[in-house]
Amino acid sequence: MDNNTTLSLYALNNMVRNAISEAMPARYWVAGELSEVREASSGHCYFELIERDEATSAIVAKARGTIWARTYTMLRPYFLEQTGQRFAAGLKVLLQVTVEFHELYGYSLYVCDIEPAFTLGDMARQRQMIINRLTEEGVIDLNKELPFPALPQRIAVISSSYAAGYGDFCDQLASNPYGFVFYPHLFAAPMQGSKVESGIIDALYRIADNIDAWDVVVIIRGGGATSELSCFDTYNLANNCAQFPLPIITGIGHQRDDTVLDVVAHTRVKTPTAAAELLIHTVARQAAILDTIGSNIVSAVGEALTAQKNRLRAIVQRLPIATFLLLQQQRHRLDLLQQKCEAHSPKRILALGYSLTTCGGRVMRSVNDAKSGDVIETHLSDGTIISEVK
Repeated sequence: MDNNTTLSLYALNNMVRNAISEAMPARYWVAGELSEVREASSGHCYFELIERDEATSAIVAKARGTIWARTYTMLRPYFLEQTGQRFAAGLKVLLQVTVEFHELYGYSLYVCDIEPAFTLGDMARQRQMIINRLTEEGVIDLNKELPFPALPQRIAVISSSYAAGYGDFCDQLASNPYGFVFYPHLFAAPMQGSKVESGIIDALYRIADNIDAWDVVVIIRGGGATSELSCFDTYNLANNCAQFPLPIITGIGHQRDDTVLDVVAHTRVKTPTAAAELLIHTVARQAAILDTIGSNIVSAVGEALTAQKNRLRAIVQRLPIATFLLLQQQRHRLDLLQQKCEAHSPKRILALGYSLTTCGGRVMRSVNDAKSGDVIETHLSDGTIISEVK
């Protein structure tokens, strides 16, 4: 073609289209990050694929892409089943594409297939990077090291107020077969979407404002889509939970590998109902221990009473003999005292030849006690002599 030939835009674009078609006739596997994803009412999926510089994170390449409805109808559930994630912005993906150029719409990628393992690998790598960071900072096991309360009845629940799992959790606690009383209180937070991280962290702050009012924190989600679990794989959320001063139980309701939040939590269970069962069984174990202690106390008191009864019975059996011996001892003592008294009695002294002189009823101990004219009485063993002092 002559250099002076003027081409229409359509003609130029047509030449580009033919050149690309001839140069790139095959299908190619291309890796990138989804930056925009839009599902049209027609069933087609339109997206933008980008590549970032590893050092600066600056975008170094970009391309528009399309998945036709017929293909997307098959790929979308397959990708969700394999990865647990919706085909959404922010994911790293490996796509099999054809490269095409349209005179009107320009350069575009048309997806033929997708490799979920690539996305799973990237998600796992991101989670592992966060876990490694928490480990290096020495906080990953802090919540696990907290002692779990023996009677966890005052429960701070972080969940959506609309979540079916929250209702299931409360119903399970209220209908426990032991009749235990629990006091759950909801700290509402979104459990899916971009606000999960900030919502849960805000709820933790509210709980911390009155930390002594609660025994444990339960984060439950039940009923949400599995594809929304990536919001629980963030560093800030895991870091706040790992360092929270109360034990945290997670019951996010999924079967796949643990999220980072599950890794740092004190105890991880699969569902809200399982979280309620954990609390019920914990209280039941303590109640069983208390029942055993009570039984032991009753048994010990019974044994002590039996021993004292036997002791009293033995004392009662020995009491007549002991009383008889004591009376005999006291009789002998009284006999001795009587003998001493008789030995020192005035009658006995008078019988030995002594006399006792009184004047006016008073004993006379000296001749100086007598005066001329006094009437005195002299007491002898066999009578009394009355005399007048001259």
